[in-house]
Amino acid sequence: MNIYVGNISYKSTEDDLGNLFAEFGDVTSVKIIQDKFTGRSKGFGFVEMSDKTGNKAIEALNGFDHLGRNLKVSPGNPREES
Repeated sequence: MNIYVGNISYKSTEDDLGNLFAEFGDVTSVKIIQDKFTGRSKGFGFVEMSDKTGNKAIEALNGFDHLGRNLKVSPGNPREES
């Protein structure tokens, strides 16, 4: 299951996000989207987990305060990079 995570703190790393979601099950991958010119986080990303654990993580973490920002977590599909 591909999970969209929005409103990510600019201080957050992929490891931070992976550890947060790992509390609910095995995380396959974590990707925080970065601006291709500056390399700075765009404030959103994607986490891949199994469907069963992904749904639990979505329910638990949507609105969760992580590093001072309330995460927006929902099922999602990444856009193809151009």
